[in-house]
Amino acid sequence: MWQPNCSQSTLKARAGCYSQIRAFFDSRGIIEVETPILSHAGATDPHLASMTVHSTSCMGAQYLQTSPEFAMKRLLASGSGAIYQLCKTFRADELGQRHNPEFTMLEWYRPSYDLAALMQEISELVSHVCDLPKAKIVTYKHVFQKHFSINPFSSTDEVLWALVQRSCSFSGEKLDRDACLDLLLAEHIEPKLGLEAPCFLTDYPASQASLAKLKKNEEGDWVAARAELYIQGIEIANAYDELTDAIEQRKRFELDNVQRLRMGLPHVNIDEHLIQALSHGMPNCVGVALGVDRLLMIKLGTDDIQDVLSFSHERA
Repeated sequence: MWQPNCSQSTLKARAGCYSQIRAFFDSRGIIEVETPILSHAGATDPHLASMTVHSTSCMGAQYLQTSPEFAMKRLLASGSGAIYQLCKTFRADELGQRHNPEFTMLEWYRPSYDLAALMQEISELVSHVCDLPKAKIVTYKHVFQKHFSINPFSSTDEVLWALVQRSCSFSGEKLDRDACLDLLLAEHIEPKLGLEAPCFLTDYPASQASLAKLKKNEEGDWVAARAELYIQGIEIANAYDELTDAIEQRKRFELDNVQRLRMGLPHVNIDEHLIQALSHGMPNCVGVALGVDRLLMIKLGTDDIQDVLSFSHERA
C-alpha cells in the first residue's frame, strides 16, 4: 500500500495539465491567488459535509475548506479584479469512483462578465486542456420534459415522489421536492449529458440557487442563475452569477442551518467575514468551481478517480 495509485505518465500528465491551466489564465491577465485552507467558518450547505480540525489551544475548532469561494470573494470585495486558484479542498463522506475526500479544485471569478461569457470561457479552457468540441447548452426544464415528460417547476410534490418510486433505486422514507428532483437527475439524466460534446445544464430551480442570483426564464419561472458542465456523464464544473447581496446571503446561510438541524446535521458557523465583505461591496461577477481530478479523468480516458491521484484516501 506504500506505492502510488497512478502511473508515472499520469503524474506527468497532471503536471502538464496544471501548466496548461496556468498558461490559459496568464494569457488572459487573470492573476493566481492563494487563500487559507483552514477557516473559522464552513459551508452551511446541507449537502456538503465539512471536515473539522480540533486544537487543544484557544484556537478552537476550524474547518477545512470545501471550496476557496468565501475567501476569494473577500479578495474580490477588496478590489483584486479577476482571480483564479488551484488548490486542495476537502469534503467528508465523499468517497467513490468519482469522489475522494481530498481533491483538487480550480476556481475563478470574472467581475463584469455575465454567465454566458463565463460558460464560453469554461468551454475554451476545457477544449484547451482536453481537446474537446465547444460545449452545448440545455435547460433544466428541457431535460426533465425530454426524459420524463414533466415540467419540474409546476409538477406537484406528489407527482415527483411517485415518479421517484417508479423509476429510481430508492426505498427510504418520502423525499422532499428538491431531493426528488436531485435523484431523478442523478440516476436518469446526468449519465446522458455531454456524451457527444461537453454540455452545460442551466436554469436550475430557484430553491437550488445556493450562492447564485435568481432570475426569470423565458417562461416566467424563477430560476437559479447557475450552470453545471457535464462531460461524458460526469459533472465537471459548477458556475454561478454570484450573489452579492449581504442580507440575502445571510438569510440563505441561516436557512441552511435550519435545514441542517431538521436533518440532524451539525450547525456550521456562518462566515461573518464574507457577510462583511458583501456589505462593503463586492462587484457584480460570475464564478466557477471546476474539479481538476475529474477533468484529468476525461483527458486520460479513465472512469475511476483513483487512477489520477498519487495517493487515494485509502493510501494517504
